[in-house]
Formats: sequence, C-alpha cells, structure tokens
Amino acid sequence: MANARDIAFGVLLKIEQDKAYSNLALNSAVKENRLSPLDSAFVSALVYGVLEREILLDYIIKQYSKIPLRKIELKTKLILRLGILQLLFMDKIPESAAVNESVNLAKKHKLQKSAGFINGILRSVTRAEVKYKLPDKSDKIYYYSIKYSVPQELVRLWINSYGELNAVELFKRLSGRPKICARVNTLKTDADGLISELEAEGVKAEKSEVIDNAVYLKNTGSIENLSAYKKGLFHIQDLSSQLCVYFLSPKPRDVMLDICSAPGGKSFTSAQYMGDRGKIFACDLYEQKLKLISGGARRLGINSIVTSRRDGANGAPMPLADKILCDVPCSGLGILSRKPEIRCKDNLTDSGLPDIQYQILCRSAENLSVAGTLVYSTCTLNPAENGENTARFLREHPNFEGKALALPGAVKRAIPENDYEITLMPHTAGTDGFYIAAFVRRS
Repeated sequence: MANARDIAFGVLLKIEQDKAYSNLALNSAVKENRLSPLDSAFVSALVYGVLEREILLDYIIKQYSKIPLRKIELKTKLILRLGILQLLFMDKIPESAAVNESVNLAKKHKLQKSAGFINGILRSVTRAEVKYKLPDKSDKIYYYSIKYSVPQELVRLWINSYGELNAVELFKRLSGRPKICARVNTLKTDADGLISELEAEGVKAEKSEVIDNAVYLKNTGSIENLSAYKKGLFHIQDLSSQLCVYFLSPKPRDVMLDICSAPGGKSFTSAQYMGDRGKIFACDLYEQKLKLISGGARRLGINSIVTSRRDGANGAPMPLADKILCDVPCSGLGILSRKPEIRCKDNLTDSGLPDIQYQILCRSAENLSVAGTLVYSTCTLNPAENGENTARFLREHPNFEGKALALPGAVKRAIPENDYEITLMPHTAGTDGFYIAAFVRRS
C-alpha cells in the first residue's frame, strides 16, 4: 500500500499544479489507494494542515533557509511544509519519523539534491530551542497574517469591514474541520426518526438549536455508504444554507426559482418546506450539475423540482414566481475552513464578481410576482459582494423593498445591519460565513 505521506504529497501537488479542489482531490486519493479510516484521517490531517498553515509554514521555512523561498522548487517546498507541519503542529509523531520520512519522500521523487537541504532544515528545527518567532505586533496586519496564516489583503478587509474583534474570531475558526450538518428529509421521516436510524449505523447525531430539522453528524465514515443516506432520509447542507430557505419560507403550491441551484441542496430543502406540492425550477449553467440535482431529487423522493439549463445573468425570462432564491457565485471567503486552498488564491478580494452578482440579481428580480419574496445570498464575507449589492439594488429598483428577517433566537448579529439583511459568522450564528438579504416586490 502507498505511504500516507506520499499520498498527501501527491494531493498537495495536484492542488498546486492543477488547481484541484482539496476535498475532491483528497476523496479521490483515499478511494484510489483504498485507505483504512486511520490512514485516511492521517492523510487528511496532513493535507488540510498544510493548506491551512501555508503562510505560516513558509514564514518558518524562510527563518531556517539561506535560499530565498521563491527559488525553492515546488516539490521541495511541499515536502518541507509537510515536515515542519509534523514537527511543530501534529502530536504523537516522533521527530525522527517526521525528518526521515521527509528525506525518503524527497529521494523517492528523485530530489536527491534537495534531500540534504530538507534534512538540514528539519534537523535545525528539531534542535532549535525557540522553533519560530512571530512578527512584531506593531504591524497588526502582518502579525495576524502570519499568526493565523491568512493573506494580508483578507486581514485588512475583515478588520476594516467587521472590526478587529470579529476579524480575530473569524481567523481563529478558519482551521480544523467544520461540523457536518444535515437536513432531515421531512417527506420521509422526522429528526428523531433520522437520529435513531443513524445511531443504529454507529453515527452520532444531534439536533441543531437554531432551526428545526437541522442535525449535526459525527463518526459518519463514508456518508454515501450509509443506509439512511441511500434511503434518502437526509442530505448534507450547512446551517447557513438551511437558513436561506428558512428566510425564503416557501409554501405548498408556490412557484419557486432557484437561480444558481447546483448542487441542489436549497431546492431540496425548499421542496420539503412545500411538502413537495408546487413547482421548483432549479437552474444552472452546466448540464452535468443539473444531472446531480436530478439524481439528488430522485434519492430524496422529490417530484416538484424541474431542472433548467440557464445563464443567471443573461438567461431567458422564466415563469413568474412567488419565491426566488438567488444564491450567486462568490469569492467563497465564508467557507475557507471547507476550502482552505482558496486562502492563497490570487485576487482574493479584488475581482469582477460584484458586477456579475448584481446582473444575476437584477435579471432574477424580473421574474418575481407582486408581493413575492426574493432572497439574495452568498457564502462570502466581503461587503462589496454583499451589503453593497443589496443597497444598490434597492436604490435602483424602487418597486422593491427590504423584507425584515425574523432571526431564530440562537442567531446573533455580528455587526449593525438593516433588518432585511444579515451577515452570518461562525462565532455569532454557528454557521459558515454567509450573507442573506430578503426583498419583496411591492408593485
């Protein structure tokens, strides 16, 4: 069987070179190598540990290397990151194993010239009394960037937008695997029934205190192999996405549009709110994604969803709808704990996304009936993509107005906002970072 460190190295290389998504690359490697749960957990810890701490790990490398970081070949750099991660941030791994296995990994990948360099740096780390020193706090942006391994542009954005206290709380929650949240398929069971069925399969499940029919799962193993999953008793969906549908509040016999629907979770939850009575048009630009939605609906026993291939910004008019969900493509800054490879992406906060999002919002609003509700949402924490788009929309569409959100008791506001919008944060709502705004068409 392949060595776990070598598998982790391969996954990281694929993410760097092919811009692969971490979860997909990791899942593929686990299946391909038929890893045991223990080995799978170790590989995951290595991959996510490096991705979450990349900025800090490179900062440490620079403290020990005479060669500038930019001149260190990628494969060598990845092995150094893996080695330092094991030495400084992972318990129960002997120093000798972390060093020797890193050197062996270099030799296996024909990096003989780098093997001595890697060995020298890692042994220097083991010998050092003070392993590394953080920057001086006088440069707050740089200090937080290194300490929490977050790009300086994101540190600056969050402090300026949400205040230093909120920003630091966000930084603290960027590492570690987020909780797995599921939505109970109320067309087939209830929360107690699902919990009982899952416990019989060895899965620990508990209800969310925020909204009904949201359940947190532990010890799932491969979710797709669970009998309860195959029976269609639940689908995986973070609490923030469930809150989108909660605020939209679809009812039986509603006509609803889900503009950027894939992978379909919000359409599925909406169908359950509607008792599968009504019509949901689930739209996406790509046929393959529409097939995923259709497959998920079949597994859950949902008949009210119709898929439609459509460009959200420029697509043809759709039927007038009572409810519209406009969950637009975004920078993903609210889900960095799920997609840590985004952290070091170029132009993390500077992109043309707000204009595209606004086009999708305006085009979607054309299909809303009078007195109908439209929910605009993103899984990002960037005012340019969130509140600024909302304010512009209301300013330029006088026939719409904000619709006050009735917040569940466990959800608190992190920042002052209008009553028709909310920025969800992990430390105030127990969710991913997310933004939701609701509008009603009055004429």
